Amino acid sequence: MSYNINITKVEKSKVENIDFNNIPLGTTFTDHMFICDFEDGQWTNPRIEPLALIPTHPAAMALHYGQAIFEGMKATVDSEGNPMLFRPIKNAERLNFSADRMGMPEFPEDLFVEGLKQLVALEKSWIPPKDGSALYLRPFMYADEPFIGMRAATQYKFIIIASPAGPFFSKRIKLWAEKQYIRAVAGGTGEAKAAGNYAAAIRPTELAKAKGYDQVLWLDAVEHKYIQEVGTMNIFFKIDGKFITPGRDGAILDGITRISVMALLKAKGFEVIERPISIDEVKEASKNGTLEEAFGTGTAVGIAYIQEIGVNGDVIHVSNESPVGLDINNTLNAIKTGTIEDTFNWMVKIENVLTS
Repeated sequence: MSYNINITKVEKSKVENIDFNNIPLGTTFTDHMFICDFEDGQWTNPRIEPLALIPTHPAAMALHYGQAIFEGMKATVDSEGNPMLFRPIKNAERLNFSADRMGMPEFPEDLFVEGLKQLVALEKSWIPPKDGSALYLRPFMYADEPFIGMRAATQYKFIIIASPAGPFFSKRIKLWAEKQYIRAVAGGTGEAKAAGNYAAAIRPTELAKAKGYDQVLWLDAVEHKYIQEVGTMNIFFKIDGKFITPGRDGAILDGITRISVMALLKAKGFEVIERPISIDEVKEASKNGTLEEAFGTGTAVGIAYIQEIGVNGDVIHVSNESPVGLDINNTLNAIKTGTIEDTFNWMVKIENVLTS
């Protein structure tokens, strides 16, 4: 379907004030945003306009009942200066999966991709040139109908904002295996990228950081034994030459970087196994020397190399090096910047896009 996206540009861009070598995380935003409204059972008025505050009624249902979902993705540039998107249709599909779970309307996937293309084309100069940096894109949807009552809203907004971002983690990270709090359980909202999932993780994450750790390693809700995922990423363990990652069990997010890393590992000849893996198994593998490396995967972090895991006062040493993780990270970045051939057809080049 063809969409008429109305574009209103700022008079003067703020990009000339940005130091791309020193980008504060999550506080710098580009000049424009994409907006679309859901009213009377359909999405209407897709538009790009200058970034601004959004009028919100105090009774907006998202504020009271939590109907809010989001996606995270990045735009890079190839060697010829073309803006590139990494597997955007997967984000569109996952947004709609989340929407269905949260009782929200699906957003047209072709409009999702077209809105991204138009916005990124307009904000091309905001894409940081430094290796490992990118333009972070945040599509999100929330209920803005003013109503106090427990039902699905009838009015929503879908918005895309953008923020230049440097590398997320510059050092190897430490994880805290959480034994008290839980992230998700099968049948809940763990598979959805719902805002409330992250709100519930804030307090345990702050407690983990106070202990000297970077992120929480979430365990299952029943036995507090089986590994699910990390606060902002999925997780992989290399044990005795094979990569193991927790299988999706209804409580684990379907990470797009996760499935891409699985494909890359298999292409490089590694066996990848999706199955339950306990914290005790990881601990034993560390003791007997078969735990070779571990890393997290996610849009924001890319590949995050894991140094150690704290659990019940003990420390599980993982590794001081992550040769496969480093190779996968370099390969992913090379695909995203077009310096090696994209044999998977993951990248979407933004060219010949009308932005005025």
